Amino acid sequence: MYGVVTRNTEDVEYPEFDRAFYEVKAVSGRSNEPLEDTVSMVSCFGDNAAAAENDDLVPITPEGQPATRDRPHFDWAYICPSHEEYRQGLLEIIEDCAETTPDIRLDDVGFPRPEYCYCDRCNARFEAWAEQRHADSEGPPPAETGPADRYAWRSELITDFVKSAVERIPGRTYFTLYPDPYGDHLYERAGLDLPALEPLVDEFVVPLYDTAYGTTYWLEAIASGFADRLSTPLSVELYAVDVDVDALVHATEVAAEYGESVLFGYDAANARAALRRMDAESREGVEW
Repeated sequence: MYGVVTRNTEDVEYPEFDRAFYEVKAVSGRSNEPLEDTVSMVSCFGDNAAAAENDDLVPITPEGQPATRDRPHFDWAYICPSHEEYRQGLLEIIEDCAETTPDIRLDDVGFPRPEYCYCDRCNARFEAWAEQRHADSEGPPPAETGPADRYAWRSELITDFVKSAVERIPGRTYFTLYPDPYGDHLYERAGLDLPALEPLVDEFVVPLYDTAYGTTYWLEAIASGFADRLSTPLSVELYAVDVDVDALVHATEVAAEYGESVLFGYDAANARAALRRMDAESREGVEW
């Protein structure tokens, strides 16, 4: 099964694709109206426009460094998942999408990195959480809270948001995962507790983007890591913009070994060319 990920309305009609993921809210902050017969994609905690308009939305480290796209590691600006008004706004967007498209993909869910967020709002919510957890326990009070406690609080915050989102999604829930399946990396980096999320999600999507796909051993290593770890269906998303067709074909063949489907990002024409090449090569020729 093959699909396209796009922000262009004309791409969703191409017969080569079995399904289309259409950006309703992008990391740029740009929004589009949902399209029927697509999966609406909502960038949750990635939003350049909102971060530029309101510093209070941006996660910070203990040293006060913001998670904006002008800093190392970040291709876009992040929004703090503890900001209640922003969360409610996201849930309203999801409700609006659900009126047109029952299937919705939650994109960019989680904290930016392990060192986020230490804003006043997060600190207050974490302290209240820690106090409540101690009140609910029967053991002696801990001497102090540590990184493990902070990770646990963050993961509960994210899981609660996903639960609220899923309650508003009448069809299938798709969920994008940062491409790191190993150990506790997703848990510590983004606050994603996979055992808690799997019962809520119908299909995970892992973007494995490259501008060339000159080699694919890394693609196989990451995709197989997720395939081993998840019991929920998995799709692999490839980057299609200006990628050599033969290289894209090879990457597709590798991804298809591990994914429920292969999705192509942001260049439907190139993706169609790759699929046509694969179809032609699979047909037996006739010699005269």
